[in-house]
Amino acid sequence: MPTPAQHLWRASVSRLVVLDDDVPTPRGTAPVVPPLLVWPIKDPADVLDYQLEIAPAISGDSGDVISTIDVTIIPNNPGDLSLNSTAADGSRVVLWLAGGQSGTNYVVTISVGLSSGRNIVRSVNLPVYSLSSGPETLAALMAAIGIPIVDQNGNPILVLTSAL
Repeated sequence: MPTPAQHLWRASVSRLVVLDDDVPTPRGTAPVVPPLLVWPIKDPADVLDYQLEIAPAISGDSGDVISTIDVTIIPNNPGDLSLNSTAADGSRVVLWLAGGQSGTNYVVTISVGLSSGRNIVRSVNLPVYSLSSGPETLAALMAAIGIPIVDQNGNPILVLTSAL
């Protein structure tokens, strides 16, 4: 008699951001501010797992584990991005996020309490745009002479056509 297959859920690495390693700064030089952490664009209808890897911040202390997770989302109005659940997976914080208003950039601030008493606080940007309605909702930003404005890689900078 066949038995039902059991499936092991694993968080997607496509929505994983990792803290930078702590790099010593030589005396006399100004520390460089690391770039903001950003998750990929989310559609308002998506309910997805997003991860923050904190291993670089706790390297060297193998006994230190995540004991508490506190999450704040800004903006926080009716219909905005919402937190469905949180979990710890080793040195990763896993958040399940839902909803959001199209055209809004959310700042998700995660405060991680560790068993050692340490506390790590990081903010991650999460842009929300309607991806399910097709690419016609986005248009290239144009210069006054009619040429598309591009980023450093030659990709056109896109904006919501309803915002023009």
